Amino acid sequence: MKSLLIKYKNYLIFLILLFFLIVLKSINPSFIKSISFLSFDLYQKVFPLQKSESEVIIIDIDEKSLVKFGQFPWSRSVFAQIIEKVNATDPKAIGLDIFFPEKDKQSPDQIIKSYKIIPQSVIDLLKVKSHDEIFREQLDLSKSVLAVLGSHVPSHGSHYRKAKARFLSKGGDPKEFTYNYPYSIGSLEKLEKSAKGLGSISFLDQTDGIIRSLPLIVRFQDDLFPTMGLEMVRVGSNQKNLFIEINEVGISKINSRPHKIFSDPNGVIWIRYKKSLKSQYISASSVYEGKFDEKRFKNKYVLIGASAQGLFDLVKTPLGGSTIPGVEVHGNVIENILDQSYLIRNPNTYIFELLFSIIVACATFIFSQNIKPKYSLSIFFGSLITVIVIGFSIFLFRSELVDISYPIFVLTITFLTGLYFRFVEENRIAIENLQKEAKLLKERELAGEVQKSLFPDISKFENFIYAINVPARDVSGDYFDVVNVNKSEYFFTLADVSGKGIKAGMYMAKASSIFRTLSNLSYPLEKVVFGVNNELVEAKFKGMFVTAVFGKFNIDTNYITFVNAGHESIMVFDRKKNFEFIKSEMPPIGIIKYFSESMVKSKTMNLKEKTFVVYTDGVTEGYLKNGQELGVKGVQRIVTELENVTPKNIIDSIERELNWGTVKLRDDITCLALDFKNTELVQLKKEKK
Repeated sequence: MKSLLIKYKNYLIFLILLFFLIVLKSINPSFIKSISFLSFDLYQKVFPLQKSESEVIIIDIDEKSLVKFGQFPWSRSVFAQIIEKVNATDPKAIGLDIFFPEKDKQSPDQIIKSYKIIPQSVIDLLKVKSHDEIFREQLDLSKSVLAVLGSHVPSHGSHYRKAKARFLSKGGDPKEFTYNYPYSIGSLEKLEKSAKGLGSISFLDQTDGIIRSLPLIVRFQDDLFPTMGLEMVRVGSNQKNLFIEINEVGISKINSRPHKIFSDPNGVIWIRYKKSLKSQYISASSVYEGKFDEKRFKNKYVLIGASAQGLFDLVKTPLGGSTIPGVEVHGNVIENILDQSYLIRNPNTYIFELLFSIIVACATFIFSQNIKPKYSLSIFFGSLITVIVIGFSIFLFRSELVDISYPIFVLTITFLTGLYFRFVEENRIAIENLQKEAKLLKERELAGEVQKSLFPDISKFENFIYAINVPARDVSGDYFDVVNVNKSEYFFTLADVSGKGIKAGMYMAKASSIFRTLSNLSYPLEKVVFGVNNELVEAKFKGMFVTAVFGKFNIDTNYITFVNAGHESIMVFDRKKNFEFIKSEMPPIGIIKYFSESMVKSKTMNLKEKTFVVYTDGVTEGYLKNGQELGVKGVQRIVTELENVTPKNIIDSIERELNWGTVKLRDDITCLALDFKNTELVQLKKEKK
């Protein structure tokens, strides 16, 4: 069990993290909601509702109107005249996004009371209609809707108000699902009685102050009230009733014939905003003075509200940018209801979002743990694009809000977690590999030191035979040896093992030991090659072989016998530097077993006044400083340019040309030269001195 937990601890931690994220979404605190709102707002910013005309006209209490009528609130007679002029053009309904909770201070009776004038002296003024009465009469004559607002604290002088709309429900009691306010704020009782509708302007609290949604129906004390937009549509359609359909979850549909609105279980709709239209606004002062086209209000829903900065009725919307007057929000609601352009937040979508988040997160995490990081990045961005495309497609084709922000948040957290675990694992593997490499490097260095000890001390023979080996790596796959069997006879070999590294070095060491053993027995050269080949075949180093030149020479007679087994051509030149290249007539050794010494083909020649040079392909294929290969012609050039031709000068010159400071050689540099011009041993020279 413990080993299983260790093996799958990454997945266990991931599942715990995913469970925490899902629980967090289920609790849905305000900061998680704000994450979801990012995608809801993005939909509307990218694809705002496009409208060039509107069924709603807004009479604007703007700076121009404030200059004309003075400080706000104005006399009710001003509103009365505005309503009178608009009503004469036959609008659908007139809504006032303004409260009138107190008597008009500019009415004659209020002025008398304010200035403490003796009634007998102004008895005629008492006969004049109050501004409130004039305003009430205009409300009574028009399809007017007054605003009411839910409150959690009682207001002074408030009265019990009853909704104008009659609610009919099917499937349950809508009061169980609507947002409730214990108190309400509105206008004077006599004004509300004369109005044809009372509409709520209550918004849901938003932590960032952006108005994204509002309840179509709210409850004040024990009575249901429609929102301002819905009430305007009801009054404008000459309907008395609002029909509410309820299912097992809550409110599903609200009807105001002929309009059907699908809402969430609490009667909330999400507003789809259009970009503000200047043509939708007209100054209140212009309407008051009658400076407008009478057709402008005909069959339109007319809202009266404020845009003036000092009246503080400005709100933020998902479209971003500047704020808009609160009255325009209700205008958008009316438009959404009329053309069915409102947005839907389906309760079932919430379950889909959770399941989709789980599936995408699991898939991304599993991929991140099992494929290369560059591919897991493609999986992450692919998942990201998939989530975005699904969200925007549902928004465009179904007008539904799908939260893509939280799935993207979960996806990102999951991916980063998986990437972290992968980094930790890759780092652990990298450290282990570094430790292994360090150990192997140490072993290679040790093997290289051992291999160097296998090479003979060539310095005492350098007058007539000289060789060098410069390994490209720690362990060389090339090899040379010189064995002095008696006073005048010597065996030599220069070989190149296929492959590189430790295995090639071991193969070379075996070949070296066999060659040295057989040479010391003073066997004929053919028998030495025969024995080396068959021993290497028996060694069973799979797929490995050796190209080599084996030789036996006598410094007294100047004769040399040699065998070229699959190796580079042997270079021979005389004192006038006439070159001859002797090609191989045999395959490399270690491939097939020889059944008799006659299978070994040797050549014998007299080297008097001649030089014999052997090299591996690391010489001919080695790079010069100009980036070109040395080649056979390059070796010939080096020899031609030498003034004093000795074995040591030839080999040292070749080595200088190739080993010029590169970080790593292309291949091992191994070469050998033989010349009988001077056959005295260096060691004997020193003794004579």
